[in-house]
Amino acid sequence: MFKTARMRKIRIVTLEKYVAPTVDALHESGLIQVSDISESIQQDPELAELVTPSKTSPYTGKLSSLLMKTNGISELLGNSLSEGHGLKDTLMSFISPDVPVQKEVEKLDTPAFIEKAEDTLAQVESKTSVIESKLAALDTETSELKSNKSLANRLSNFDMDLALLKDSKYTSTTVGRIDAESASEIKNELSNLTDELEVFTVPMADDDGEIITVVTLKEFSDDVYSTLRKYDFEKIEVGDVEGTPQHIISKADSRLLTIDSERGSVKKELRAVAEQWDDEILALKEQLENEKEKNEILSSFVQTNDAYVLEAWVPVEDTEKVEQIVEKSSDGHCAFETIEVEGTDDENVPILQQNGWYAKPFEYLVDMYAPVRYNAIDPTIFVAITFPFFFGFCLTDAVYGLVVAAIGVVLLKGLGKVKESMHSFGWILIWSGLWAVVLGLITNGFIGDFPERIAGFRLPTVFAPVEAFKHPETILIIAIAVGLLYVNIGFIIGAINNLRYGRTKEALGSQICWFVFEAGLLLLVLGFMMPAIGMIGMALGGILILAAIGILIWANGAFGLMDIFGFLGDVLSFARLLALCLATGGIAMTVNILAQMLDQMVPFVGIVLAVIVFIGGHIANFAFQVLGAFINALRLNYVEFFAQFFEEGKGKFDAFKAKRTFTKIKN
Repeated sequence: MFKTARMRKIRIVTLEKYVAPTVDALHESGLIQVSDISESIQQDPELAELVTPSKTSPYTGKLSSLLMKTNGISELLGNSLSEGHGLKDTLMSFISPDVPVQKEVEKLDTPAFIEKAEDTLAQVESKTSVIESKLAALDTETSELKSNKSLANRLSNFDMDLALLKDSKYTSTTVGRIDAESASEIKNELSNLTDELEVFTVPMADDDGEIITVVTLKEFSDDVYSTLRKYDFEKIEVGDVEGTPQHIISKADSRLLTIDSERGSVKKELRAVAEQWDDEILALKEQLENEKEKNEILSSFVQTNDAYVLEAWVPVEDTEKVEQIVEKSSDGHCAFETIEVEGTDDENVPILQQNGWYAKPFEYLVDMYAPVRYNAIDPTIFVAITFPFFFGFCLTDAVYGLVVAAIGVVLLKGLGKVKESMHSFGWILIWSGLWAVVLGLITNGFIGDFPERIAGFRLPTVFAPVEAFKHPETILIIAIAVGLLYVNIGFIIGAINNLRYGRTKEALGSQICWFVFEAGLLLLVLGFMMPAIGMIGMALGGILILAAIGILIWANGAFGLMDIFGFLGDVLSFARLLALCLATGGIAMTVNILAQMLDQMVPFVGIVLAVIVFIGGHIANFAFQVLGAFINALRLNYVEFFAQFFEEGKGKFDAFKAKRTFTKIKN
């Protein structure tokens, strides 16, 4: 619970013909993390003379290509199945998502699997490619029709066939927009170019400009265009449209309606294909990912002429199981070596946490900070105990807590079925919400002061000495006491970690000195308050405080004295528990007062306004306070607790493991 799983490095040697079945068996077991053995080769000259780095399988490129194609098809089919889903469907996907049904698949070697994958993709593509071509053609036609319609709308004041605006063998026609006030000047300047041109203008339908049309001999077309450009001329490309603007618009609208109908029919075809093949494609995609991973992992091996060498990390308790798997998959043609890491520089050892059912979800919060270092104390159990308590302390409202817990249940029963992170987060919210319920009932937090102010009764569960708004000083004392206790637990863990790694000076200067300092403060206070202890207690207290200061300076230099302020800041930081507790209740109380005033002072619609303010105000308060409670509960762990001891490791244990969400191996 307090320590991560003991790890061991293993080295496996097997013949080339047994590499594939060995890798496959290890991949399905998910018990090892493969490490790149090339680093070991560089550190061992004798080994470097015997072996060479291995390469990825020659099938890797083909598998990557097939996976890309499968991803494209999967996205196409998935989009087809999700199209048309409304808000209700989206909500249901969170509340009650579809749990994938695993499809039984055969265990095939890589060449046979590639052949099967190509055959499956060919069958699907034979259907989807035709549909995609139809959709592409419809999209192209739609784009062209919309472009023609836009052109016709701009030229809607032309009462003529727009085909007449095209260039002929001898003439050039230039069409575009100009400012209305420039029309006369433009016509005059164009008339000076040549007599062989015709100019006419019509007002634009969609703004205050004018459409100018200039027809001239081709030899004057460049001069015409140069002249027009002087006047902020915006050229309009007429293209190959035919008919009057009204005819083009009418024809485009009619055809666009037909295209929408045709597109709907084509999408129905695609949906039918998706319903038939989506599960198959998802299963194939997962298989391709697994097969690709197995073939790529070979680049982490080294090889001789006939054998391959693999290094990996494995939990100590699984070592024998892995050895049996390798022995069986290689028909005994293997060598298995274990390399102990205990007592060595273990900074790079991967981490596999081993917490119980209650603490397991809170590994998610610890991982958000950093991975724990191997052989250091795992703080997850402390986070699992304190985070929900801190959250509940900050929120301190029974109804708000019930809502938080209910959201946690929805996550757990919904997305938690398909996403491990949501499963963890669901449990975190449930425990946090329940603490808010308990503390709210004790401190008289129930939608603020709703029971007494509006409902007219007092909660029987309230414990008067800790009623938040009557005895905030008691809440503050509890918060500071909890903070002092939690920071001291951090000091104990930090001292253990430092002593374990032989860092005695750091343990004295960063953790142990504070116990001496606290003992001195305690004796000073007791000596001042209790005559029986008196001067002796105060003298001993002063000596201990001076001793603690001496240790700080010895271990950390003169700047070590500044750590005293850091220590006091860490402890006093827990006063934020009181601040957020009062903020939640205070704002909730304000909402209740406003709602009550509206009901009593505003005639007729007062009750309606009161309900709106009551519901809206508490929703807003709930959202802000839950966010604040979550952030501050994290902060008290990350900043005030972890700062006393946490040592970051290289990373989590990343198992070489086949994904089996949509597939399972046929027995």
